[in-house]
Amino acid sequence: MWKPDRSSKTPIYQQIADYMEHRIAFGEFPPGSTLPSERKLAAVLRVNRSTVVAAYEELRATGILVSSKGNGTIVSNLNEENMTNQTPNWKEYVEGGNFLPNQPFVRRIREELLHKKGLIDFASGQLSPDLYPQDIVRELLQKRPFHEQLGYDNPQGCAQLRETLVSFLAKHLHIHTTYSSILISAGSQQSLYLILQCLLNPGDAVAIEDPSYCYSLPMFQSAGLRLFRIPSYEHGINPEEVMTLYRKYKIRMLFVNPNYQNPTGSVMPTERKIRLLEIASELGIPIVEDDTFTLTAFDGHPPPTLKSLDKNNNVLYIGSLSKTASSGIRIGWLIAPQSVISRLSDARQQMDFGLSSIPQWVANHFIKEGHLDNHIQFLRTELANKRNELMRGLTEIMGDTISYAIPQGGLTLWCRINREVDEFKWLEESTKRGVIFVPGTVYGSNKGWIRLSFARPHFNEIIPGIQQLHAALEMCSN
Repeated sequence: MWKPDRSSKTPIYQQIADYMEHRIAFGEFPPGSTLPSERKLAAVLRVNRSTVVAAYEELRATGILVSSKGNGTIVSNLNEENMTNQTPNWKEYVEGGNFLPNQPFVRRIREELLHKKGLIDFASGQLSPDLYPQDIVRELLQKRPFHEQLGYDNPQGCAQLRETLVSFLAKHLHIHTTYSSILISAGSQQSLYLILQCLLNPGDAVAIEDPSYCYSLPMFQSAGLRLFRIPSYEHGINPEEVMTLYRKYKIRMLFVNPNYQNPTGSVMPTERKIRLLEIASELGIPIVEDDTFTLTAFDGHPPPTLKSLDKNNNVLYIGSLSKTASSGIRIGWLIAPQSVISRLSDARQQMDFGLSSIPQWVANHFIKEGHLDNHIQFLRTELANKRNELMRGLTEIMGDTISYAIPQGGLTLWCRINREVDEFKWLEESTKRGVIFVPGTVYGSNKGWIRLSFARPHFNEIIPGIQQLHAALEMCSN
């Protein structure tokens, strides 16, 4: 990313003015668009706000920028007199379309993580870099000859990887399937997207857990679906409520995360899973099981998945390597009836002609040669240690201000705040102090909850992070 050259004889404000002028000239900020605020740009470029003020004043003096009360700093239309040269109204375009943007909270958190270095990250639901199997992947790339073709691959995914997954899933999760019933995706969210776009129609009613990670994904609303929430308790949703919801709204699909649920960490008991499958079979509705955390079971004994208990082929099963190996490898999988796999593969072919052969090759060797088995053992120990450190910090520093259930797997802690607090102000104050988290309302929950990731921060960051989180809470509660 561009930064001003502090050794240059050109004043920094002038460098910034020239830089912004080039971005405007190249169409990154077309006429009528709003520039980043002075405070925000100053933070990104790591300069004083007064320096950005001076840069913007320079551009205003040349007529490139104009100020609009309540609308910020706007790029002017220097071609207003020449009506034959019209710039598209990009603002109208970006605010249109069927694919909705992320929630403001989510966008704000991602922007902070992108631009503010050194944040203690309790927000991201991914592993810290020291938990990635980087040495193993590097060794695979260096020592294994790559003989695969570099053209478009099968849109269903590499056959060798699908065969390897058949054996891996049978061994570790007692899920029995065939390679022709597996679609390789770029991760769980792509699998969800394909299901929503290809198997449902606008106006269809679907059910999700409350709270649920699904609630934070605008792709459900973008697909025009009617979203109904089923309360998720200590042991997951009550299957009988699915029956009630079906009778009232004729729901066509159910989305659940029964093992170490995101964000609550709850596990649905086996008898409740069996009952849920019975109801789905009776009603003839599919269940989408998003299962990215089961293998993280800290005691080494993963709870059964819905798919492993499914006798009537009601479950569409989604898994990935993102939470157990690396989000950067971008490998996920979807198990479904072959007719469904064929439909989704056709959609994949239209979208991108299938996933790159290189990450599939890496994933195949990583799993087939037993590296994933060994890595999961290591990961369980490290995640349990981080969870314990986070709980120790919360107990010693925040005391009865906060309460939570102890998760036995997964990457996060679901916490109830036992006092009134404006979560937006708390997030603002916490971010200023170098710590970031996700408010519970992002997942559909009532106010008073937050999700804290113990997987993303380094171990020695956890206690300092809780100290700053508590200080920010005290500041916002007074």
